[in-house]
Amino acid sequence: MNQEALEEPTNLRALWEFKKERPAVKLSEVEPATKIVKRFKVGAMSYGSLSEEAHQCIAEAMNSIGAKSNSGEGGENRKRFKPQADGKNYNSKIKQVASGRFGVNAEYLMSAEELQIKMAQGAKPGEGGQLPGNKVFPWVAEIRGSTPGVRLISPPPHHDIYSIEDLAQLIYDLKAINPYAKINVKLVSSTGVGTIATGVVKAGADVVVISGYDGGTGASPRNSIRDAGLPWEMGVAEAHQTLAMNNLRQRMTLETDGKLMTGRDVAMAILLGAEEYSFASLALVAIGCVMMRVCSLNTCPVGVATQNPALRKFFVGKPEHLINMMYFIAEDLREIMAELGFRSIDEMIGHTEVLEPRFIAKGKAKSLDFSRMLSTSIGIERKTEDPFKEKREWPELDQFAEGAIKNGEQVKMSAPINNVNRTVGARMGGWIAERFGNYQLTPGQIQYTYTGIAGQSFGSFITQGMELKLIGEGNDYVAKGLSGGRVIIVPPKDAAYDVENSPIVGNVVCFGANRGEGYFRGKAGERFCVRNSGANVVVEGVGDHGCEYMTGGVAVILGPTGRNFAAGMSGGVAYVYDPSGTFADKCNLEMVDLYKLGETGDDAVLKEMIEKHLTYTDSLKAAELLNDWENAQKHFVKVYPREYHEMVRVTEELAKTGLAGDELIEKAFIEVIGEQTVPAGKERG
Repeated sequence: MNQEALEEPTNLRALWEFKKERPAVKLSEVEPATKIVKRFKVGAMSYGSLSEEAHQCIAEAMNSIGAKSNSGEGGENRKRFKPQADGKNYNSKIKQVASGRFGVNAEYLMSAEELQIKMAQGAKPGEGGQLPGNKVFPWVAEIRGSTPGVRLISPPPHHDIYSIEDLAQLIYDLKAINPYAKINVKLVSSTGVGTIATGVVKAGADVVVISGYDGGTGASPRNSIRDAGLPWEMGVAEAHQTLAMNNLRQRMTLETDGKLMTGRDVAMAILLGAEEYSFASLALVAIGCVMMRVCSLNTCPVGVATQNPALRKFFVGKPEHLINMMYFIAEDLREIMAELGFRSIDEMIGHTEVLEPRFIAKGKAKSLDFSRMLSTSIGIERKTEDPFKEKREWPELDQFAEGAIKNGEQVKMSAPINNVNRTVGARMGGWIAERFGNYQLTPGQIQYTYTGIAGQSFGSFITQGMELKLIGEGNDYVAKGLSGGRVIIVPPKDAAYDVENSPIVGNVVCFGANRGEGYFRGKAGERFCVRNSGANVVVEGVGDHGCEYMTGGVAVILGPTGRNFAAGMSGGVAYVYDPSGTFADKCNLEMVDLYKLGETGDDAVLKEMIEKHLTYTDSLKAAELLNDWENAQKHFVKVYPREYHEMVRVTEELAKTGLAGDELIEKAFIEVIGEQTVPAGKERG
């Protein structure tokens, strides 16, 4: 492969060669492959795009050699978070957050050693992903908090990140819930990426990934793969040099990915400044991928990128295949290091003086000037970690608190709060999730009451059993990633403003919530309940883009809405109180239909939620509606996603035949999507 790349160069590294001016060292003096492979990672490929067998095979292989696999943005089955009875470990050490993406809950975040915020991906920067309905099998839908057979759309720009301040807040949120995990931010190699990387590290990131344009599998559109992004060589060189100039290089780890194929590729990445290296397509090839590029069609003939049970049985990959490939690359790299005179990767990082451009006599290549990339040699100091550092602090206190919760003790606490107190509740949510899971405790067992104006991300990632009440007002990101808890926000009793028509919470409230309850006595800002996948929430008015990309749960809006309501909404239901009859003009009807109450089955949940809203918040608006329910219910509009509605209808029809549980869901999926078989002519054995 190296020879082929040199004869027909298609990337920048093929235009360079090694200068062997340093004295070579013995191969036995170079750090061992067992240490090198710990720097290797497998790129983010989600469960849903890959089959369960392929996803688990990759995780098992990487865990067994002390390296890291990446969950991708599709969530992960909680049964994989802890080692299995036979000792196998299927847990992905890197969990991708990609903003408030699928399956991001407290327990998921606590199972990670590294949390990756995907700002963009190299093969298709600026685009969101999409999982077609025929790949959303029941087991995928369960993990993603969505409905089987209903397509899933990911928003292109990340809806809670518009600036470096927003990214800094997300990093703060993740460090609050899981202070033991490193925070990794994935950036695309582009002009000026060094400046962006500097900002990201200042915002608190521990690892920065520079992703090259030439990665990606068959799931990316052709024009995205060919026409977007830059080579990782340019991005890594710029990021390494810019971070060093700003005295930030030593406090972070630089990683790269994008078609790394050989030890020579990894050596080039090291010399340009990268410390960790991610492989994705290559890892799939190692476990049986034949690069058919039909990933999005669910017809992968080798059972790697399909959910079809008839095709998954053809998967023949074993963890040993991937382990062998990783060691092969490590040994290939060791030989190059020995030739160049480097005994360790730490010693080799950033030493571009051992690279020089090859002379190429024809075409554009002969006019390329690499002096800015190769003339600046900046090494790094060796990084060490304390081998005696406790995995978790305060074990005795943990045991005491765990015992109290197991005994069912009720706890009530009150405290003042102001806007410098950010992400309140998340650390406790993570602590509970790590020990009990998201949904095991009795609702309302641990109650906190705060008075004042909360900082950003109040009540983020809180689990079932926790109830946070705020007497005052919230900021942006309230109840982000809600994982079973209950959030109540009410104005002070002596409020000197129009309580019913004033905002009580900011923008991006209940972003990525996956279960739990929210009751807000007042209006919310823009992007309310974006990517909600299971929480039941009541609010008294919202701004633009409400319920965007929602996949589950119920949102009740007891007041006016902004424009573009329900864009990309593929699941769940919203009820909007619309006495003026103007809501239809503000709703995005591309994926949803509007109904009156009673037109599409049982809508009893609406009255129940308004009654709870009255109980928890003493809302005058809720009391008014309930006192005149006969008339009030005529003014509610039900926002019902089309594909989701069809799935619910089929499920209800089949339930009448006596089917129940998983069997009912699988039968409904087959009814809507069709029987999943092996394509004609593809049968084997």
